[in-house]
Amino acid sequence: MATPLRVTGAWIQLLTDWLDARQLPAPELRLLLDSRAPADLVPMPLWQSMLARAIALQPDEPAAALQIGAQIQPRHIGVLGYLLLACSTLAEGMAAYQRYERLFYGEDLVQLRIDSQAVTLQWPAEASTGELADSVAIAALLSLLRRLLSGAPATAPQQVCFVFAAPAPSAVACYEAFFACPVRFSAACTQVVFAPEVLALPLPRGDAGGRELLDRQAQALMLAQPDADPFARRLQQCMLRLLPEGTLSLARVAAELHTSTRTLQRQLDTRGQSWRQLLDGLRQQLAQQYLADPGLLLTDIALLLGFSEQSVFNRAFRRWYGDTPARTRRKLLLKA
Repeated sequence: MATPLRVTGAWIQLLTDWLDARQLPAPELRLLLDSRAPADLVPMPLWQSMLARAIALQPDEPAAALQIGAQIQPRHIGVLGYLLLACSTLAEGMAAYQRYERLFYGEDLVQLRIDSQAVTLQWPAEASTGELADSVAIAALLSLLRRLLSGAPATAPQQVCFVFAAPAPSAVACYEAFFACPVRFSAACTQVVFAPEVLALPLPRGDAGGRELLDRQAQALMLAQPDADPFARRLQQCMLRLLPEGTLSLARVAAELHTSTRTLQRQLDTRGQSWRQLLDGLRQQLAQQYLADPGLLLTDIALLLGFSEQSVFNRAFRRWYGDTPARTRRKLLLKA
């Protein structure tokens, strides 16, 4: 694998929610969980260790990992979760997940296979994260689909496969009851198989405009990945440096990168990017982070984002999110 697998800080909040639901104190584990912000990157071995420590608190629950995954909410997978909410069909949602899985694991792992008999989401055996983490991930996937589609019967998979060995018979029964389908263990790869009809299932909150904005934000986050390609890293670093100066433009960035405007534009085109999308996506990403910091005035944030004045920032923010920065900040601080 090119880079070690990891998850996001938002994902590990599944574990906090599970501890809360069972009223388990676990002070040391909670301290470790709370030390990770949603935007942090959590190494896979640490996530696996957290899961093992949590599940040891409930030794009589044969498939606790499934119940942890069942806590899933869109916020646990960040912008990808909200992007799924904005998709109009399950086919769009699956395509979005495949496109941006790197934001979640740091790698592009999933293979989506579609034919007349089945729709298969498949992860190679070498990408397995172990019995507990794999169980949480697949349980969360199915739970999120059920939640988005209000438990429509068509969301039940035809089969689920895991690469790890079968657990105790009581746990196997829990797996089959949870997924409502046959479950295979010691399989060649991790798989979730659906009937082809699921692709046409409508998602209740489909929003083409919101999807476009979230897609831009996801693209900006992809560029910010620490393992992004060298061109993407240099571009991101340059944009972040120039943004507060109010001098961010395609021509200025090209000059900083010692290339021509035409060459830079061509590089963006080959990646399916546009300058306006990149700039908007970066500003949206940073705006949310800055608004969560009560020490920054709105005028400060406008300048940090490269806007000439706060009113220009207000208009842009309303275009992105349909609300004002002030109201959004109040909501963010209330959640904190």
